[in-house]
Amino acid sequence: MLNENDLQILKNMNITLNKKIKGKIRLGIYGYCIFNGGRARITALLVNYLYKIKFFKIFLFTVENKKENEYIIPNDIKRCKIKNNLMKILRLNKIDILIYQLDNFKEIELLNNLNDIKVIVYHHSSTFDWIYSNYTNFKTIYRLFLESKYYVSIVPFENDYLFKKWGIKSILMNNFMTYEYNSVIHSDLTNNTILMIGRGQAKKKRFQIGIQSMEFIIKEIVKCQMEIISDFTKIGKLMDLVNNLSLNKNIKFIGYNKNPEIYFRNASLFIFPSISEAFPMVIIESKIFGVPIILLGLDYLTIAKGGTIIIYDDTPESISKEAIKILKNQKYKEKLGKEARHSMKKYNNQNLVIKWIELILSIYNGDQYYKQIREQNDNIAYSDLITIRYNQIKLLKMRISNFINITINDYENFTKMENWKYLKL
Repeated sequence: MLNENDLQILKNMNITLNKKIKGKIRLGIYGYCIFNGGRARITALLVNYLYKIKFFKIFLFTVENKKENEYIIPNDIKRCKIKNNLMKILRLNKIDILIYQLDNFKEIELLNNLNDIKVIVYHHSSTFDWIYSNYTNFKTIYRLFLESKYYVSIVPFENDYLFKKWGIKSILMNNFMTYEYNSVIHSDLTNNTILMIGRGQAKKKRFQIGIQSMEFIIKEIVKCQMEIISDFTKIGKLMDLVNNLSLNKNIKFIGYNKNPEIYFRNASLFIFPSISEAFPMVIIESKIFGVPIILLGLDYLTIAKGGTIIIYDDTPESISKEAIKILKNQKYKEKLGKEARHSMKKYNNQNLVIKWIELILSIYNGDQYYKQIREQNDNIAYSDLITIRYNQIKLLKMRISNFINITINDYENFTKMENWKYLKL
């Protein structure tokens, strides 16, 4: 039975249940791990916030075993390691609703065919992540998503435009914030320090472009420094590049840091040369600390606007030109930093938790309620959608020769995208 606090939550959200909650809704959250990385941190935050809702009983399922230095979650949450036994574990724990966060094709296909368990596919990637990394996998996974009943997107351009064309039944969510807006000591932007943060070994992150831009930046700003926060695993090529360009005095590799606040507070610019993203945590964090950002073509992100400079090519020269312009002009730098920080003021974890509760209860209540809350989404302006579409198709043509003849009609039609002949980037 629901207690008074539970009933008050429902009343505040104006939700009427046509299906009574008997006991608690048994909610499974399935991710790869809760250690190191943005997706793991989001999983831990989701667990922690939903745990506080007393009409949910939370179960955490992960591919990886429990590790030291994980993101903290309550000790009494039941955890299970998944190894080719997902269906058995779900039924053994009598899961009502599963929040699924992985990219396992076989699992998604099995979950799409379930009738007794409702599955929310919570996808942390963009279509561009898949197109640029593995086009065969792109075609496979989005064909599976077309069959998913409940799908959470974190990319407004895709949710509001592309998925409606393709037929994916998505609802838009933001990511949780990792820092409280008012508790952050933001950068004073006085140091000529540039940050790059992320998985340096990942091909899509393209740290080499940021490193190469320093060769041009230090010609104008001799004492400029770049700090790269990344696990040292498999970044030997990046270290060799720094050596070959004689940039050892200007570029420092920090290593992985779970709490990079000190680096954000001392930075004046964040360079993010990734070819594709969805809702990157490092941009959230950079903006909250009031640090200007240079992006390469990522105008489709929820957090693309505000204190950012977006470049529509992939050259170190273009990055260096904008970086020099920002670092040499203190007023311009401060203006961008203020815009970056202010743009994050509208994001609120408590409001996002309420939206998650509404989503879960609407699905528990029946499919018609899911349709209703999908229609309540605040859509981005049509003119912005058209601009983003134009820019992204132009970038596809520039980056991958096989897309040189792609048209808007091709892009809007998933069957045509499936049949597109493609060579790996």
